[in-house]
Amino acid sequence: MLAKITVADYMTTRLIKLTKEMTGIDAIKKILDHKITGAPVFNEHGKLIGMFSEKDALKMVLEVAYNQSSAGNVTEYMTKDVVKVEAEMSIVDLAEKFQNTSVRSFPVYRDQDLVGIISRTDVLRALATTA
Repeated sequence: MLAKITVADYMTTRLIKLTKEMTGIDAIKKILDHKITGAPVFNEHGKLIGMFSEKDALKMVLEVAYNQSSAGNVTEYMTKDVVKVEAEMSIVDLAEKFQNTSVRSFPVYRDQDLVGIISRTDVLRALATTA
């Protein structure tokens, strides 16, 4: 039963979006305000250019602390090499993908369009619902 469940069945479709113009501090506030582990970063044309995660935020905090400088732009700290998943991917295959990476959420695509985001928590929710 679990193998028939797809990413689309449990992904979040209401995206919290960050823009490339945001400061790192504003990005941190946004992910904290929405109680999420990361968010996609978009350019002025609405194209996904990166993901900003808690891990990226920690990197920023350490750099600011060690260099005693101010926090820069979100694009300085975001992950630029974004790994995407397809909406029709099996939730079981996704669970395996999560197990083999430190990434906590993936942007979800259908064809060429960003349609959602899926996290480890969403995968666990799928398991708990079918058990």
